[in-house]
Amino acid sequence: MHLEAIVLLLFVVATAVAIVARRIRLPYTVALVVAGLVLGGLHALEPPHLTRELLFTVFLPGLIFEAAFHLDLAGFRRDTAAIVSLALPGVLAGTFLTAVILVPAASLLQLPQAVTWHHALVFGALMAATDPIAVVGLFRTLGAPRRLAALLEAESLLNDGTSIVLFSLVLGYVTGTAFSASGVVTEFATVVGLGAGVGFLVGLVVSKAIQSLDDPMIETTLTTIAAYGAFVGAEQLHGSGVIATVVAGMVCGQGARTGMAPTTRVAVETFWEYVAFALNSIVFLLIGFEVKLGSLLASWQLVLAAYGAVLAARAGVVIAVSGLLSRTAGRIPPSWSAILSWGGLRGGLSMVLALSLPPGFPNRDLLIATTFGVVVVSILVQGLTMAPLLRRLGVVRPGVGRIAYELYRGRLKATQTVLTELDAMSRGGALERPVVESLRRDYEARLAEAEAGLGDLHAERAELQQDELRLVRRRLLMTEREQALEAFHEGLLGREAYDRLVGDVDQRLLALESGEDEPGEPASAPARPPRPAVRPAARPPDGGS
Repeated sequence: MHLEAIVLLLFVVATAVAIVARRIRLPYTVALVVAGLVLGGLHALEPPHLTRELLFTVFLPGLIFEAAFHLDLAGFRRDTAAIVSLALPGVLAGTFLTAVILVPAASLLQLPQAVTWHHALVFGALMAATDPIAVVGLFRTLGAPRRLAALLEAESLLNDGTSIVLFSLVLGYVTGTAFSASGVVTEFATVVGLGAGVGFLVGLVVSKAIQSLDDPMIETTLTTIAAYGAFVGAEQLHGSGVIATVVAGMVCGQGARTGMAPTTRVAVETFWEYVAFALNSIVFLLIGFEVKLGSLLASWQLVLAAYGAVLAARAGVVIAVSGLLSRTAGRIPPSWSAILSWGGLRGGLSMVLALSLPPGFPNRDLLIATTFGVVVVSILVQGLTMAPLLRRLGVVRPGVGRIAYELYRGRLKATQTVLTELDAMSRGGALERPVVESLRRDYEARLAEAEAGLGDLHAERAELQQDELRLVRRRLLMTEREQALEAFHEGLLGREAYDRLVGDVDQRLLALESGEDEPGEPASAPARPPRPAVRPAARPPDGGS
């Protein structure tokens, strides 16, 4: 089968999985891995292998830039100490702790596979990067605190880069090809620092260009250049491409908030959200395809011991950082520490790094099988149990009220539609008046019951009313946008007036979705009038005035 057909089939599978996962309320990335495992076991497809070149060239820059572009900088500044501690010294400590726990655990369990200190150090470096995509998506669905999601996501962004650098250095140290133990730390700081410098420079140049332009297509292209250009540039200079992309994304995101017209920003953010969805879909499917269940079952004892060591090391690092910050403004609540420990899933990066081990490395196949096993167990076990843990620790409220709310809303909408249809049938003479009145009384009683239920829930849980207000305001803003487009088509608006109206709507829409303009509050006035966009996101065809 040709590569083009395989890629198309992967997108078809990803779409089907997304639909099923939403209906059965399963984390999307977990469902993708399961689908990949099943299809890989059946040999239904032969997709491209998830190689280091494929991940670094295509997937990582886009995924990392998108997350960094949308990063909450205010939250990042507030939690800088925690984020940097977890992503820099925390990665070093986690690698060492994993090895310290794994070697005696393997010896105690009398595993048939020999685990040396060198093997354990390399494995610890392989497992250093966290991949909490499934968890962060779940946080947003369940309404977890925004700060907690931002903390986990920002740490993951940074430790992707630091773990890649650390793995290369540890591998060089273990094989004796480069660096002493003290030299590893020095080289680590140099590579990370160089990557940050390149990323800042690329992000600054692109941000300045964005501020001088007002064209959605060009500005979207510039952000794409920043994402992949920062990565390639840093790698060419022997710096960390991932760190460069993180920094470039953060700088470009800040530039977008101050230098992009609202309509342009909507177009750019929509583009990157789709890119992230598409890339994540393929990556997690390929993870499932890469795993060979036979090799995992053959070394299941070592996989479980390694998984326990990774979890324990992660918990030790999080507890240590939480303790150090306990008397500061960035204090992490104990329940959050448990979530951060359990939410440190491992993903495709660990698998790709394992596959990049040199062919002659001792016990290479065993390390690869163990890494794949830990990644799969991590995604399935932690991904599926995160929602109950969030509720058990009180980080999110039980969903009973929200389910009842959705049921009442569904009944309300259905009943209103039925009453409208009943009126139409009555006017058309399809039903006799006594029948119409009888049915109307029945449905009006149901309507009153649904409205009373919603009123009670609003009184008990104010956040439900806020959610409803936010949804209604978003729908009204989209209606304003559609009406402006219709008026343009009818010749009632000229180009400049249309651009200004759409720009104002987009600015209010962005404020609403980012939480800057809370439901029930008046829309804050813009710092300066929105610039008319040269090419709006939904530009009407030429032919208007």
